[in-house]
Amino acid sequence: MHNSHSKTGFFIAAFIITSAQVHSIDWTQYRGPNCDGSSSEKLVVSAWPSEGIRQVWKTPTKHGFASFAVAKGRAFTVVMEEVDDVNREVCLALNTETGLKIWSQILNIAKYDGGGNSGAKGNKGGDGPRSTPSTDGDRVYILDSRLKLHCYHAKDGKEYWERDLVKEHKAKLIRWQNAAAPIIDGELIFVCGGGEDQSLLAINKLSGATVWMGESDPMTHASPIVTELLGERQVIFFTQNGLVGCNAQSGSTLWRAKHPFKVSAAASPIVEGDIVYCSSGYGVGASAFKVSKKAGKYSVQQLWRKPNKLMNHWSTPVCIDGHLYGMFGFKEYSDGPLKCVELATGEVKWSHQGFGPGGVILVDNHLIATSDTGEVVLSKATPTAYKELGRFKAINGKCWTHIAYSDGQIYVRSTQEGARFDLKGSLAKR
Repeated sequence: MHNSHSKTGFFIAAFIITSAQVHSIDWTQYRGPNCDGSSSEKLVVSAWPSEGIRQVWKTPTKHGFASFAVAKGRAFTVVMEEVDDVNREVCLALNTETGLKIWSQILNIAKYDGGGNSGAKGNKGGDGPRSTPSTDGDRVYILDSRLKLHCYHAKDGKEYWERDLVKEHKAKLIRWQNAAAPIIDGELIFVCGGGEDQSLLAINKLSGATVWMGESDPMTHASPIVTELLGERQVIFFTQNGLVGCNAQSGSTLWRAKHPFKVSAAASPIVEGDIVYCSSGYGVGASAFKVSKKAGKYSVQQLWRKPNKLMNHWSTPVCIDGHLYGMFGFKEYSDGPLKCVELATGEVKWSHQGFGPGGVILVDNHLIATSDTGEVVLSKATPTAYKELGRFKAINGKCWTHIAYSDGQIYVRSTQEGARFDLKGSLAKR
C-alpha cells in the first residue's frame, strides 16, 4: 500500500412497535450503517391493522436502481433527468416528512451500456443510475457511473469537493458503468476503481484527499464492506480477482481469497464470525471462506464452492445465526426465490418463489424484502421454514433496490417512484 494524504394476501400480519422498544437509527448508506443490511431497531409481530400500512408520501423517482440513504430528516437517491436535452444523473435530497425535493445536483451524463432494460414482461422499466448515495448526516457522497466521487452539503446541496478517479487514479470504467456505492467508516470513504497500484482507495471524507491506496485489482459492481474480523477493523473489497481484506486505517493488505470472475460481480461480501461469503452471476456461483490469524499472520481456507449455484446476481443477502437469507437466482425476474442457506455448508434450508431480483434487509430477526415488482414482504428469519407474515404492494415500476429502514419507517424506491410507509404510526393506532 502507498500512503499519501406464499402469497398470504394484503393484510395478514405485521409489526407492533412501541416507543419504549425503538431507538431511531439513520440508514446512512447502501445496506445500512453496518454495511450488512441490518437495523438494530426493535419490532414485535402482531395483527396487521385492517386499514393497512399508512403511506406517508409517494414521489416520482425516474429511472435508475439507487436505493435511499436516510439521515437527519433527509432521504437521498440518484435518478436520471433530462437537462438541456441531455440525460443526466442527478442526486435528489427529499424531505422525509413530505417527500418534497429539498435540492438536487447534476452529477454526470447518464449514458450506459444497457443491462438495466431487462426484467419481467411488462416491467422493463428502463435504465439509469445504479449507485446509492452515502451520508454522515452532514454531507452526502455519490460515486457516479463514470467514477467521479462527489461530496455535497446534506442540508443545501452545496458542493464541497469532487474527485475524478479516472483522471487522478487511472481508474478504468467497466461494462455497464459503476454501480458500487462509496462506503463511509469514521473519517474515511472506501471505493474501488483506481489503476495500477492504486485500485483500492481510502478518501478523507472532509477534505477529499487520498489517505491510502494500493493493489491493482480490476473493479466490479460490488460495494465494499467494513467489518470487525478477528479483532481487526477491515474493509473488504470484492474485485475481479476475488476478495481482498485490508486494514481499514492503514490500507495494508491482510488476506486474499480467490473467486472466479465472469462478466460482472455486483453483490457485496458477507461476514459472520470468521467466515466470509461472496457470490456472483453469469454461471459463477458462490464461495465461502474461513479466515484465520496466527501470530499476526492471516490465512484463508475455502469451506465450500458452488459453481453456477447460489448466484446472487446483484441482490446481497443478509446473515444471522449462521444462515444467509436473500434472493438467489439469475435473471429469474418476478419469480426468483428468496432462500435460506446455511453459511458454513452452502446447504439450502428452504426456498420460496415469487420475488425476482429485489432486495432484503434484517430488522429484529425479521426479513423485510422487496420483490422486483414493488411488493414489500415481511417474513421470519428462521431456517426451519419460510414463514411469511404479510405483504403489500408498495410501489409501481421495477424495484431492484434494498429498503432503507429508519425510525419504524420504510423507504422504498423503483424506476418510477419512491415512497415512505409509516409502520410505527400505523400500528400505534391499534
